[in-house]
Amino acid sequence: MSNSPAATLPATASVVFMGVAGCGKSTLAAAVAARLSRDWLEGDGLHSEASRHKMARGEPLTDQDRAGWLDQLAEQLRLHPGLLLTCSALKRSYRDRLRAASPGLRFAFLDLDRAEARRRVAARSSHFFAASLVDSQFQTLEPPRDEPGVLHLDARLPLRELETRVCHWLGRA
Repeated sequence: MSNSPAATLPATASVVFMGVAGCGKSTLAAAVAARLSRDWLEGDGLHSEASRHKMARGEPLTDQDRAGWLDQLAEQLRLHPGLLLTCSALKRSYRDRLRAASPGLRFAFLDLDRAEARRRVAARSSHFFAASLVDSQFQTLEPPRDEPGVLHLDARLPLRELETRVCHWLGRA
């Protein structure tokens, strides 16, 4: 795990903003993208309709459900060097799949406790993800400890501080 600035990180290095539902991936990715004038992609937008309906019903996705979605995300990373992407990336195998498509890929892991994740997800009104799925995300989560290119962030910090930490880490403070 690296929390130090990546002074040699090229502008084309992609970053995945990862963590359980409600951790603030989309909010932080949008803020960093605006500050750095970079493109970002909301990974949830590439879920299949079947997966969206399944999650809306409160049914957790399986590895099989996620396979096509991860393939699409990997393709976006391959086609768009420098992309900022949101993806829960809950398992190391998912992260490794994305790394294979994007050499030098970095992960900003927004770490959040279960109670706060539940509170945040329950407060959302316009998202298809059922609040009852938060527990399944924590059951699936394999925190990215001792993996290369990972910035560990406390998701409870103010947005501006998180944004600054990510930009500093990318060598663009």
